[in-house]
Amino acid sequence: MNILRKINECGKVLLLVGLAMVIILPLGASSAHAEACPPTPWDEIGPFYRPDAPVRSSIGKGYLLSGTVRSSANCAPIPNARIEVWQTGPNGQYDDAHRATLLADKRGRYRLETNPPPGYARRPSHIHVLVDAKGFEGLVTQHYPKPGAKEATFDLVLVPEPQGKPKPGGRVDEVVRPGKSQPARR
Repeated sequence: MNILRKINECGKVLLLVGLAMVIILPLGASSAHAEACPPTPWDEIGPFYRPDAPVRSSIGKGYLLSGTVRSSANCAPIPNARIEVWQTGPNGQYDDAHRATLLADKRGRYRLETNPPPGYARRPSHIHVLVDAKGFEGLVTQHYPKPGAKEATFDLVLVPEPQGKPKPGGRVDEVVRPGKSQPARR
């Protein structure tokens, strides 16, 4: 009789463990998946943005920035995203030679060859990035190269636009559009 009781108790424990796995594991998996592609944080556009940067993937030498443009909904690559970058040149000044428009390939990948931008006015070294893709909210952010680094991977994760409210070109109205004038400053 003791053996039957122990088998019965073990069966109940196994049943509870099995139920917990069926209920808890999928919850953990879905929340882990949801956190797998958090959106890239916004950062300041700064006063030096100018639209219509030329399409090119090289604006200097010595630093390689690459990555993939992805959707925060499912981490899928976003093909053909438009990425604008601008930064200071080696002399610490913003100029046309250090502005570019990149186009992500069909797998969402991009690549920029540049010089490591120097910091200025108490600002660390940084590269401004503006991303636009149809069906996604626009993104303005900055990449901060690590001192002495020669390359970095910087994935750009965009938030899908709410269903039924697509914006032309993908960018929300508050973001400066390429080829359009900047909104009045307040």
